[in-house]
Formats: sequence, C-alpha cells, structure tokens
Amino acid sequence: MAVAARPRSKPQPAKPAPARRARKAPTNLSLRIDLVQRAKALGLNLSEVVESALEEAIREAEQARWLAENDAAIDYYNAFVEKHGLFGEEFRQF
Repeated sequence: MAVAARPRSKPQPAKPAPARRARKAPTNLSLRIDLVQRAKALGLNLSEVVESALEEAIREAEQARWLAENDAAIDYYNAFVEKHGLFGEEFRQF
C-alpha cells in the first residue's frame, strides 16, 4: 500500500536563539519635557525607545568608521577589477 507524499511547505528561516537578558545600566538622560510627556501619553517605554535609537546610531557609526578605515582597500579592489575583471567571470551565466 503506497503512502501519499505530503505536500512540501516552504522552508522556514531558522529562528534566532532566545536572547539572554542583557544587563542594564541605570543612566541619567536629559530629554525634552514635551517629548517625554507625549511618549508617556502614547504608552511608549522610554528605555526601549532610547535603546533602539542608540543601537541604530551605533550601527551607523560603526559602518561609517569601517568604510573610512577600509576606503583604500576598497578603491584598490575596484581598480583591480576594472583593470583585470572578476575571477571566473567567463563562467558566469546570465
């Protein structure tokens, strides 16, 4: 007796491992009163909002620093590719 094959579903991306609770440091911030009042009225968690904005600012600053530190290497690589082409380019299929 043959068993019918189950329809395949699309593979789901792996779920990230649960993040460990990061330790928090109490920090004093000076924020505009009107913004704090509006955020509270909307039920926003100031710590989460500031933390998210800080993460994004750090990510952007680190990216800009990396690009600046590697600018010469990037320029060298681009000039090399311009002159010699990409390795294995003749095997590419479009």
